[in-house]
Amino acid sequence: MTQKQLADAVGIKFQQIQKYETGANRVSASRLYEIADAMQVPVSFFFEDVDKADTEGKVSASPLDQDDAIPANLFNGKEAIELLNCYYRWPEEQRRRLFELTKSLTKESFAEAA
Repeated sequence: MTQKQLADAVGIKFQQIQKYETGANRVSASRLYEIADAMQVPVSFFFEDVDKADTEGKVSASPLDQDDAIPANLFNGKEAIELLNCYYRWPEEQRRRLFELTKSLTKESFAEAA
């Protein structure tokens, strides 16, 4: 997304986005919410590395792998969001095939671990 596209989505001039990005102007909480909404990410996306102590909790991925916990904040990361955005740009048939492949590989890894 370009600065111009973001500015248009938020309803401000792209120069203001440049000022936010360079730190010349502070971003208000309400504006940050508008930017997050336009970018289709949670507001917490912008605070990813602020306080690791609160974000390093673990949750179980599924009942099958209680020992292999995944980070509670998995979907707040930039990489995960980018991956999901790419995934949903694919045609539905390709997404279904990738999903099925991923499930089969996961089942194989559980069988090997047992």
